[in-house]
Amino acid sequence: MNFLIVFLVAIVLVAIAFAGLAIKILTEKKGEFPNLHIGANPHMKERGVTCAQTFDKMEQAKARKELSFKQLSLINDEPGSC
Repeated sequence: MNFLIVFLVAIVLVAIAFAGLAIKILTEKKGEFPNLHIGANPHMKERGVTCAQTFDKMEQAKARKELSFKQLSLINDEPGSC
């Protein structure tokens, strides 16, 4: 029986926390969650720090520019290779 009481109290406290967050978002002028992404932080931008996803996209774009498909061939002229 004690477990049930503790469980119900915990559920009520979590519900109150969610309601508080919802009320705060609904009543603020710009009611939205704050953007905690590294790329949105102006201090990190000044230092040149980017998030892993942005860095990966930049590196993939750089790799695509370096690839030269004109040099690729379907026929392998080297002897002894498969």
